[in-house]
This record gives sequence, structure tokens and C-alpha cells, in this order.
Amino acid sequence: MMGGLQSALAEASSPSWRQRARAGRVLASFADVPEAAEVLMGLLMDAEDTSVTRQTAEALARVGMAAAVRLIALAVVEADGSRADWLQTGVHDALVGPFGAPDVAAACGKLAQDQEEAVRRGAAEISAWLDGTSC
Repeated sequence: MMGGLQSALAEASSPSWRQRARAGRVLASFADVPEAAEVLMGLLMDAEDTSVTRQTAEALARVGMAAAVRLIALAVVEADGSRADWLQTGVHDALVGPFGAPDVAAACGKLAQDQEEAVRRGAAEISAWLDGTSC
């Protein structure tokens, strides 16, 4: 399993957007590992391809744990309008997918109490995306 983590960490700096997006999907399940979280933030804010942003946000939303949604929340606060739209699209894709992302709302509830104001603001924004589900 750690081999997959190391491989995905290396792939995250690839010049290929497809490889970076794949890295985001793999790393999402490691969102609670500090090294992976740092790389995931970079992928959420990928300057070269918004598909990397969208697919990474979708993967993190599907994971649904607070550590994963926290990264999306931080990215939302940091993002410009266009990037925020792609983050929202990724979360939406997870919610409407075949398995949904039922834990996102619960994670927002936990993050609403986070010590960091940026996390609380981002969680509130994600909550607004959930069409009436409040955190």
C-alpha cells in the first residue's frame, strides 16, 4: 500500500495531466497523511489543467472523510472563481455518481467546528453546494 502512495506522490509531478489526475485519485485515500495532503493541495490548485482539479476534488469527495473534505475546503477558500467552479464540479460529480458521496455532509459538520477559519468558511461553501443540506 505504501508503494502505491510513493508511486502516486511521484506521479503527481508528472508533466502529463492524465498522470497528475490519476495521482489525485490514488492519493485521495491518503488525505490524512501529511505528505499526501500537501501534494493533494497542489493538485487541487493545478495551474496547468483544470481536469486535474476536478478529478482530485471528485476523488476526495468520494473518500468523504473529514481530512479529505478539509483539503477541498481549504482549496475553495484559496481558489479564484474559475477554479472554485471546477472544485464544485468535482464535488458535484462525486455526489451524483453511482455510489454518491454520502459522507461529505457529515464531514462538513465536523469541519464547521475546525479551529482554522479558512476551513470553516470552505466547509460552509461546500455545504451550500449540497443543495440545501446544511452543516
